[in-house]
Amino acid sequence: MKTKDLAIGGLLAAVSVMIPLLFAGTPLSVNIPPFSATIASHVPVMLAMAISPTVAVFVGIGSAIGFAMRLPMVIAARALMHAIFGGVGAYAYKKGMPFWMVFAITMPLHGLLEALVVLPFGFSLSQAFIVTGLGTMMHHVVDAMISFAVYQMLLKFSLLKKPLLG
Repeated sequence: MKTKDLAIGGLLAAVSVMIPLLFAGTPLSVNIPPFSATIASHVPVMLAMAISPTVAVFVGIGSAIGFAMRLPMVIAARALMHAIFGGVGAYAYKKGMPFWMVFAITMPLHGLLEALVVLPFGFSLSQAFIVTGLGTMMHHVVDAMISFAVYQMLLKFSLLKKPLLG
């Protein structure tokens, strides 16, 4: 791993820890147990997908740590799924898939993983798959749009070299 990738990964991981600490439980979040949505909580891992699978997994773990520091363990367990969908998305991006398509293919995976992870915590199938799964996919779309805009700015300022639709 390059030093630059490690440094950017560390910064994104720090942001992924800070987002739940600063925004969870504020008007920038929604809570319908077992689902919760904290605005921009997926942005660090989504941006990390443009760096490498290792960095994306690392940032996803950082997200879980941040949520574990502030919220119930079911939400931290859901956040740990960021490491999986981030790693898959980063691998697809590394293989040449356009960034927008990476967001599209990771959305159902993200929703399914978060739905499955709440089941051992005693939530019903409808709470898991309808509330959490569908809610996560909607949240994924919102954060993907934010990530897409940030990614475009990073390209514009030459902080990333790969073309967005290339």
